[in-house]
Amino acid sequence: MSRVQPVIMCGGSGTRVWPESRESLPKQFIPLIGDRSTFQAIVELVGDRAIFDPPIVITNFAYRFRVAEQLTEIGAEATVLLEPERRDSAAAVGAGAAWAAMRDPKTIVAVLAADHVVKDGKRFAELCAQAAVAAAAGEIVTFGVTPDHPATGYGYIHPGEPLAVDPQVRRVERFVEKPSEERAREFIESGYLWNSGNFVFRADVMLEELARFEPEVAAAASQAVALAGKDLSFIVLDREFFARAPKISIDYAVMERTHRAAVLAFDVGWSDVGQWSTVWRLSPRDADGNSLRGRAVAIDSSNVLVRSDEHLAAVIGLDNIIVVATGDAVLVAHQSKADKVKQLVEQLKLERHPEATQHRRMYRPWGYYQSIDQGARYQVKRIVVRPGGRLSLQKHYHRAEHWIVVRGAAEVTLDGNDHLVHENESIYLPIGSNHRLANPGKIDLELIEVQTGSYLGEDDIVRFEDVYNRV
Repeated sequence: MSRVQPVIMCGGSGTRVWPESRESLPKQFIPLIGDRSTFQAIVELVGDRAIFDPPIVITNFAYRFRVAEQLTEIGAEATVLLEPERRDSAAAVGAGAAWAAMRDPKTIVAVLAADHVVKDGKRFAELCAQAAVAAAAGEIVTFGVTPDHPATGYGYIHPGEPLAVDPQVRRVERFVEKPSEERAREFIESGYLWNSGNFVFRADVMLEELARFEPEVAAAASQAVALAGKDLSFIVLDREFFARAPKISIDYAVMERTHRAAVLAFDVGWSDVGQWSTVWRLSPRDADGNSLRGRAVAIDSSNVLVRSDEHLAAVIGLDNIIVVATGDAVLVAHQSKADKVKQLVEQLKLERHPEATQHRRMYRPWGYYQSIDQGARYQVKRIVVRPGGRLSLQKHYHRAEHWIVVRGAAEVTLDGNDHLVHENESIYLPIGSNHRLANPGKIDLELIEVQTGSYLGEDDIVRFEDVYNRV
């Protein structure tokens, strides 16, 4: 049996675990549980080269540099396919299958979500290899999880007859959408499994089924791959063709309609980190059931989740409460209402709160910047440039900038002249000046930027040169 080709789906926005997860930095890139992100954990899970080929990562164009940085942090390599637009999971799965099929149409593909948690990595690899045997015979094998409680946030699978190729793999009788708690209890008693949303198939089989049920999706994904271009180390799917794909999930497009769907029990300590109540359940807790992370204190409380990395968050006399504090937002919710966070974020968007989608810390290919303070005609930011990082050669029409170096040394180009600015030194950049910032050193460059002017928006940037192809 040839090795399995992992395809990691990494483009979601993760609004259910706001305020830590936002569109500008969604949950798959955040260490919600443990020290590494769920994306990094999944990449490490498929690291056994006896079973898996190096992964394909499918992500949104806006997340490309974050994906690259997180891969570098764990010393992993991957082929990164960029979606020029969000088109839901059917188009992404189609693109992954089409890319794998270019090497060999019979490539065995494992589609895996970047925001799931698996505790037993060895068993996970064994089950992927087992599913690959049935997939090689033409089945689309989804992983079903034995329920340990009547969850209402997962879909369910009714397993049917065993397959001849492997009796442990069973035909899917039907998929059921998220049920009420009462129905969920009935499903558990009847032997239903949770639908994990991870599955294994042969590339040509998935493309055939997509073409049968959603020919527009199949054609758009295949053409987007065939005409894909390269941007730095990334593969960019063709925008014109990819945009033609209807927005539909792979479940609706194929899994709930195909006669090739099969299910294999996936008892590996799996969880979909879909909301804060799940984070609480998966996190270490004290004798009172409290999960505290960062600057968090709880007195006379039980079963609370309190997370705060910046401000001190203290709770007294609370039960089954979630408190999540970031530098610019605080969420307080009852555990039983954790599934309402997505609805809250939609309301915040309608009311035009920038905190609904944007973090104070904004990541860029060269590092990041973080807002510290702002007023009518000024803004203060902390800027961190990684070793070797270079910002674009640019100018602003409406603001001047003052850069004060607090760590490292800055190489500053100002109107054609180069300046080396050391720690505790500063430089002034007048309105309309052409300038660039770079870090020539071996440690992070940190500086404080003070902007002054009539308009301080990020769109007041004219780029002339950029090593990251953003001009």
